[in-house]
Amino acid sequence: MQKHAVSCALVRENPRFQSLLRRRNRYAFSLAGLIMLAYFAFILTIAFRPDWLAHPLARGMTANVGILFGLGVIALTVLVTVLYVRRANREFDPEALEIRRQALK
Repeated sequence: MQKHAVSCALVRENPRFQSLLRRRNRYAFSLAGLIMLAYFAFILTIAFRPDWLAHPLARGMTANVGILFGLGVIALTVLVTVLYVRRANREFDPEALEIRRQALK
């Protein structure tokens, strides 16, 4: 148990680990900010300019721009999730594993 506590402390104090955390957090918060921006833009448009969203996509259609905008927010959320998972699998996770391996030596 004590060896585990020592290795955790070594990982936390490792400059590579600190750099990894900064990069990962900056990336994650940037993507989260993008989603929040899109979501709040949608909500604020609903609140203050619902007439923009009420335009039909084509003459005689019941589907309107608001539905398209809402689906766009959902699609953006899925895309951002895919982007984060790909980068985590390719960059963040392998580097974290390497740092842990070094701490256990």
